[in-house]
Amino acid sequence: MAQATQYTIRDLAKEFDLTTRAIRFYEDMGLLQPRREGPGGRNRVYSARDRTRLKLTLRAKRLGLSLTEAKELIDMYDSPRDTGPQLRKFLAVLAEHRRQIEEQMADLQANLDEIKAHEKEARALLAKLDAGRAA
Repeated sequence: MAQATQYTIRDLAKEFDLTTRAIRFYEDMGLLQPRREGPGGRNRVYSARDRTRLKLTLRAKRLGLSLTEAKELIDMYDSPRDTGPQLRKFLAVLAEHRRQIEEQMADLQANLDEIKAHEKEARALLAKLDAGRAA
């Protein structure tokens, strides 16, 4: 499929399975900067750059980054500077999110282990009750 050079809000909403409201929110956050056309600038026209920024924003969200973090990283890639600092920043953000997720996983595992222990204890008590009734 050939890539269009401009998109309507409906085009992007359909492609990325988003609501137009979500796209307008990303615009309000400064992640997207559509051109305005038509009477009173009512119609938004998104560029290929906006489409790429939206795609990167959604990827960042899936990784657990906040929209502020996503914007910071995406904005860094817009500048023609050396990519070394950009990659270091990206790695630092990813490392922090990995740490947070690993911590959450450890907490969840501890909770799961506690639930299993309570289930085992309840089954043992129930088995004693059932054995007492059968006797």
